[in-house]
Amino acid sequence: MELKLIKTEQDYQKALERLDEIFDAKIGTPESDEADIIGLLVDEYEKKHYPIEAPDPIEAIKIRMEEMQLKQKDLVGIIGGKSRVSEILNRKKKLTVEMVRILAERLNLSAQLLISDYNLIK
Repeated sequence: MELKLIKTEQDYQKALERLDEIFDAKIGTPESDEADIIGLLVDEYEKKHYPIEAPDPIEAIKIRMEEMQLKQKDLVGIIGGKSRVSEILNRKKKLTVEMVRILAERLNLSAQLLISDYNLIK
């Protein structure tokens, strides 16, 4: 395949087809190098044309809790009592600055992500 920038959906589909053909190429071969380059080109095209938005703060906390196999009760004492944790995770109350600091450290989440605005449920 001639390597070139992916500018159209047709270019994108061709690149994906070629990547599928050579994906398991042995490392160090020309096909492996080609797969690496096509992968970078596909990634850039996808970032521009198929962006994935970051989750809101509460969704990010829930995702990280799942990854770390934590339950709601595991946040009790970290960001407040049982009812406060429930209010936060059920979007009844907003995170405070202190909660953001603690969660960023304990759950290894970006404080920038945690301070993003999100809607409460009334």
